[in-house]
Amino acid sequence: MAMEPSELRAALEAILFVSNEPVKLDELAEAFADEGREAVVAQLEEIKRSLDDHLGGFMLEQTAGGWRFATRAEHDSILKKYFAKKGENRLSIAALETLAIVAYRQPITAPEVSEIRGVNSNQTIRTLLERRMIRVAGRKNVVGSPFLYRTTREFLVHFGLNDIRDMPRLEEFGDLIGEQINEDLVLAIESTPIAEGVEVPLEQGEQIDDAVNAELSAGDEHVASEQTASEDDAQPAMNEVQSAVVNDQSE
Repeated sequence: MAMEPSELRAALEAILFVSNEPVKLDELAEAFADEGREAVVAQLEEIKRSLDDHLGGFMLEQTAGGWRFATRAEHDSILKKYFAKKGENRLSIAALETLAIVAYRQPITAPEVSEIRGVNSNQTIRTLLERRMIRVAGRKNVVGSPFLYRTTREFLVHFGLNDIRDMPRLEEFGDLIGEQINEDLVLAIESTPIAEGVEVPLEQGEQIDDAVNAELSAGDEHVASEQTASEDDAQPAMNEVQSAVVNDQSE
């Protein structure tokens, strides 16, 4: 026996309320097969219209290919204030900068990210992988076959995007994340050329986590060795300067 429209609407609200992530329309249509897909869509639209008309604390939105309840943008400031002490869920400026590079230049390798930021970003990439904001998408068909990174579905959910094509212009990314992105970084993302290379799929059964950690660790060691070499090269010149100072003082 088919449900009354009000019953279907209430059931959909209950599912959306308890779901931790966006619920796909196909999943809802399957759950209410007797009512039909069109009836489900009609009630979702009715829920959305009702919430929009009443302008309460939350709304119904489409994001990451599904439907979810979400707070309204005009309440962002008070929510940030309320959760100011719960900083464990916030991304650092370094993480947001790195995320911007991956989002707008994907797929991209770790060395390319570091080149654009101007600093070693391997640890930040590890953090974004742990937070599931980015993922390993394959390897680049160049010498060394470095891993390529792309944003994830969690990235879309986190920033309320339905598709990566909904990303705003780079200049407006700061508005999306609620933080100001350095103008020099924006310019670097737009202007830094990325070496071309074919994206190669990952091998079946490849131990990705271990391989990624090994590659990033190797990158850290390479940077450290370059810094040591630079310091070694600078030491003779420093010694000469110190000797000159000592001689001047003796005279």
